[in-house]
Amino acid sequence: MSKRIAIINGHPDPESFNTALASVYATGAKRAGASVQTLHIGELEFDPNLRYGYRKRMDLEPDLLAALDTIRWAEHLVWVHPVWWSGLPAQMKGFIDRLFLPGLTFQYRTNSVWWDKLLTGRSARIITTLDQPFWYYQLAFGNPSVKQLKRGVLQFCGVNPVRVSYFGPVRSATEHQRHRWLTQVEQLGHQLG
Repeated sequence: MSKRIAIINGHPDPESFNTALASVYATGAKRAGASVQTLHIGELEFDPNLRYGYRKRMDLEPDLLAALDTIRWAEHLVWVHPVWWSGLPAQMKGFIDRLFLPGLTFQYRTNSVWWDKLLTGRSARIITTLDQPFWYYQLAFGNPSVKQLKRGVLQFCGVNPVRVSYFGPVRSATEHQRHRWLTQVEQLGHQLG
């Protein structure tokens, strides 16, 4: 039986290197027989602001409802994003704020500090690009974007294991280096598919 993979591209630019990484991952996974659905967050129409916090629920727009269906359908989630100011792109953060909500991806327990994880049974890979070497990002800044997505969102909601692939520095990478990275990511997709 083929694996069901959802690829979530967090870069808003359809011509970005991140979009190319998402595309080659899909190519590799499909070549191995996986079923793949890709979400390009920059193409979705939704309000990225959680206007009332958790006090009052906002209705999910059709694109968010479809994205939730895709995430629930998937056995493996692949998140592709750049690191900007040590964090996630704004629209990607808004996507998480609006969609990863109590009752949808986790559930608070009554009169308890604990919660139920509603996305168990799924694994994930984070593919992230940097404009600095990974070791410097980890040493100088503590790797905050990956900690937020991996621990604070995915594992909080039950997705495990979550593996991470870093590529950078992208800004100074040669065409040869970028091609090598694209080949590596295609192989990641093929191995999982």
